[in-house]
Amino acid sequence: MATTDNTEQQAPVQQDENQLIAERRAKLAEWRKTGKAFPNDFQRENTAAKVLEGYGDKTAEELEGLPVEVKLAGRMMLKRVMGKASFATLQDLSGRIQIYVARDKVGEDVYAAFKTWDLGDIVGVVGPLMKTRTGELSIQASEIRLLTKSLRPLPDKFHGLADQEMKYRQRYVDLIMNEETRFTFRARSAIVASPEIKTVDGKTEYDLKAGFAEAIKRWLRLDELATKGPRKVLLRRLTAYTQEIGGYDAEDI
Repeated sequence: MATTDNTEQQAPVQQDENQLIAERRAKLAEWRKTGKAFPNDFQRENTAAKVLEGYGDKTAEELEGLPVEVKLAGRMMLKRVMGKASFATLQDLSGRIQIYVARDKVGEDVYAAFKTWDLGDIVGVVGPLMKTRTGELSIQASEIRLLTKSLRPLPDKFHGLADQEMKYRQRYVDLIMNEETRFTFRARSAIVASPEIKTVDGKTEYDLKAGFAEAIKRWLRLDELATKGPRKVLLRRLTAYTQEIGGYDAEDI
């Protein structure tokens, strides 16, 4: 009976998800009719992290005086539509950045299309940098395009991907939703790629320690990460990990 009750509780959730997928498929079908679906001519020139690093400290007046135009693509993680103008947050391989989309800047048709796009869609944006009234660095879109349609809804933004089994079965979803997972993935990749390959007496050997500490310093940016709250725990884990496979103490790196 308990199994039946659980199935009954999950059925509405599954039904809602199926309905959302059907709605997104219908949007994709309409997009295909325009002959512009899944374009491959958008070339990204910037990443969120580089933009924030280079211009995050600039004032609104300094940005207006430059000005700086960026070309960036990312997955739409947040969206707030407000009449003639909207805000959205894009996430790329390096981090997140906010975009500001105004009807009078991108045009009536494009703005109307933008309002129908869903969270999870991959979007390309071109435009100058600006600061909002709250001081957040944003891209003021002069051009915005849908690049890829997401057919499945993302997990709830407040709870994320909580099911541990699903995290392993659907690693791609965990990588989309969880910053710590993405950080760990990239860091471990850097660690594994760091050994120096040597040939001794005709045999290939992997010297794990050679160049290892420098790779960790460069990639993990320990001094910076140590000051960021949630990442302190992760930093300890990675430090322990480096000790296990590389024989280093915290002082070494």
